[in-house]
Amino acid sequence: MPRLIQKWGIRFCDRSASAKVVSSIASPSGVEHNLNVAVPAVWSRDVSQPAVNLPNSITLSRILSIPLLIWILSTHRFPSSDGTQEILASALFIAASITDGIDGYLARKRGQITTMGMLLDPLADKMLIAAAFITLVQFNPSLVPAWVAVVIIGREFLVSGLRSIAASEGFAIEASDLGKFKMLVQIVSVVAVILDHRWYSWPVGPYIFPVHWIAFSAIWFMVFLSLASALDYFIAFWSKIDRQVVKRRRRAFVLSRRRKRDVPAT
Repeated sequence: MPRLIQKWGIRFCDRSASAKVVSSIASPSGVEHNLNVAVPAVWSRDVSQPAVNLPNSITLSRILSIPLLIWILSTHRFPSSDGTQEILASALFIAASITDGIDGYLARKRGQITTMGMLLDPLADKMLIAAAFITLVQFNPSLVPAWVAVVIIGREFLVSGLRSIAASEGFAIEASDLGKFKMLVQIVSVVAVILDHRWYSWPVGPYIFPVHWIAFSAIWFMVFLSLASALDYFIAFWSKIDRQVVKRRRRAFVLSRRRKRDVPAT
């Protein structure tokens, strides 16, 4: 490829977000031609921009908080009477969940959307949710039985698989409003289940928060949203993949007709 570029004098114009670049090709006859060349996105990325920028650093901090969250929920070093363990775990999970919105906002605002960030951000989200629910099976099994964790984590794997297939077929499945709302319910359910380990209800001034019933309702609502959003993603995937198959068959049919028309009669 470098020899081809050197021979034909291809000059690529950088584009930050697009995979299309305009190239100027000088042919051996000295005539320059302007072509639209489809180039991988990594070619158009500014090489002077570091891969680990501020948004990616925030995403990495979310990944690094996962083993700390598991340790806090699994250790017996905290006293069981004052609720320090539950408060620390809840605060850490809330802080890690908030970074999910901060890193995406900063990446878009600062123009620092990178391949590394697009890979790490959904991976960090799924690792955080999977680690939290697997640990809660041991931490509070009365509210989070094993089958609940299997349903919630299985939904994450299903969505990741559908998105990978969609990307390989040349289209994307956008995050639905139901999926975004599910993320909010996940935060409430995880925090409520953690606090329920120590407090059945939580008095705050003249009010009393029924922690147990909030956790119980949030977990069952979480299971329902996981199944509903998985079905929503599957329907969106199936409709788009069906259109892709129709377009592919139509293109193959047109090409076959052209070949038959171009074949000289004998």
